[in-house]
Amino acid sequence: MAAPPEDDAPPAPGAAPAYDAAPAYGAPARSVAIHHVRASLRGAERHGADITALLEQAAIPPRLLEVPLARVSPQQFARLTKAVWQALDDELQGLGPQPLKVGTFAMMCHAVVHCSPDLRSALDRGSAFYRLFPGGPRFHLEEEPAGEKRAEETHEARVVFDLTAFDDPDHYLAESATVVTHRFAGWLIRSRINLTRVEFSHPAPRHALEYDLLYGAPCSFRAPRTALVFDRTVLDRPVLQDEAELRAFLRRAPGDVLARLDYGSTAAAQVRRLLGQSLPDRMPDPQDVAARLAMSVQTLRRRLAAEGTSFQRIRDQLRRDVAIAALAAGTVSIEDISQRLGFSEPSAFHRAFKRWTGSAPRSYQPGG
Repeated sequence: MAAPPEDDAPPAPGAAPAYDAAPAYGAPARSVAIHHVRASLRGAERHGADITALLEQAAIPPRLLEVPLARVSPQQFARLTKAVWQALDDELQGLGPQPLKVGTFAMMCHAVVHCSPDLRSALDRGSAFYRLFPGGPRFHLEEEPAGEKRAEETHEARVVFDLTAFDDPDHYLAESATVVTHRFAGWLIRSRINLTRVEFSHPAPRHALEYDLLYGAPCSFRAPRTALVFDRTVLDRPVLQDEAELRAFLRRAPGDVLARLDYGSTAAAQVRRLLGQSLPDRMPDPQDVAARLAMSVQTLRRRLAAEGTSFQRIRDQLRRDVAIAALAAGTVSIEDISQRLGFSEPSAFHRAFKRWTGSAPRSYQPGG
């Protein structure tokens, strides 16, 4: 549901899009679980598209679909998304009641940027725009009236989504719609929007722990509606983007929305950010990170445990994600990756990578 570039010609076979470049180290962008790859292809498969060809355009080895622990880099996933758009001419990737032609999101962006003085107006215009299309996503803004606010509540606003018309058993579009809306809204006002919480009408998926790094806020499931919840005062912020910035944003899409990690304020997100900033140098230990966060090691461990994770788990996830990006880029040797990520020898890195992903590092290299 993110936007394709305005110059919509598909890339030549084997050619990487402009946004595909990524540093081998120091880029703590979250890798993408193979679940999301399979979910993104479900609509294309229904419509008879050549799944192997789509994966090859994204430089994703088809055999990874059968490896439960497999993951891909954000750049590979962005390429796959664009390939599915082009194959189906549908920004909903074959999962909506009707196709939403490639370029629809771009037109919505133009309508919003040129005619919206503030974020409130932008969200209302975006909602009205998509109501023009029978198969478009449905969302609307709700504000809690100040006079009806209970004493214990904060002053909240919600972007509420209605995706009941979508044949989406993996809840892929629910995740995509909320992530894209959150990040696009933040881009409009040039500021990250801190979410109070995110509510989903679907049950908690197996990958629910990954939602923390998608949203940086508590997530609840089996809620009455799917919604982003945030402070109402954010709606008064002015739209600060212009035509030139919009054109650059659309040229880079979907990379900017899908590949950029939107850090939250949870302890896990803060730890991952500090660890990522240290690369390619030695990663700090728990004592160093706790000191940077102005808390004791014991307090840090308690907070991470309350969020369902640990320092070691975050460290391993970061090393996994950096390794996947470096291997997929194909410009760095396995030995160099092993050394930069702090392993004593390549064999130790091989064992760890197999434990993280279910595959050997070489299988993630181009032609591996």
